[in-house]
Amino acid sequence: MKSPTLKQKLHTIIFESETRAGKIFDVALIVLILISVIAVIIESIPVIREQYGYTFLYLELFFTAIFTIEYFLRLYSVRQPMSYAFSFFGLIDFFSVIPTFLLFVLPGAQSLLILRSVRLIRVFRIFKLGTYFEEGSLIIQALRMSRYKIMVFFFSIIILVTVSGAMMYMVESPESGFTDIPTSIYWAIVTMTTVGYGDIAPATPLGKTLASLLMISGYAIIAVPTGIVTAELSRNNKVTNIACPNCSREGHEENATYCKFCGSHL
Repeated sequence: MKSPTLKQKLHTIIFESETRAGKIFDVALIVLILISVIAVIIESIPVIREQYGYTFLYLELFFTAIFTIEYFLRLYSVRQPMSYAFSFFGLIDFFSVIPTFLLFVLPGAQSLLILRSVRLIRVFRIFKLGTYFEEGSLIIQALRMSRYKIMVFFFSIIILVTVSGAMMYMVESPESGFTDIPTSIYWAIVTMTTVGYGDIAPATPLGKTLASLLMISGYAIIAVPTGIVTAELSRNNKVTNIACPNCSREGHEENATYCKFCGSHL
């Protein structure tokens, strides 16, 4: 039997949390991410930054070096590096290290380092928290399958708020805050989503009637995307956290032999 290559061993450690080595790698990675995020938060306090600025800088350089090496190891261990680089986690991994390099040309870029907190999503892979990961994969898959329906829904919402905003612009006066159509559309969005900032409010009876209808319809409209995604969830099959060795994408069914995204053998 052919022994696994270095690239295959790295892929198993980095992407597969079922193995002991993979679990240790994931735990160590989560701890480092958590410490680096806490360091960024603490460093934002002016008093601490003035007193321990260089200490936090050295810490950041250390974390950046570790995460940069990890990022390139991920690219090396997959068969299609560009596919991983432009995946969700690939982009998050990239944007979690690039702010440190931007510090030398863009002051204040360290605030972008908080993006590393998104990498903590990987905690669902540690200790094979299968239930949580599978449910998350089901939601992502349902969103992907229902994306066209959701796009039609949002397009309809855009039309509705535009028409409502234009009507309010004709009904209400500039003194009430409806100075132009874009401002009126902003009011329609705030009203339909039931946020209600109160910075703009209708004053005429007709305007109040239109606002009431928009608020009532807002409650009904909010439930539509939920119904679309729920319908797709009921049709989805159970998925696992097995990562494809070729494209590194996850979300395959339990009995899958080949990757449903690139066709490679799992």
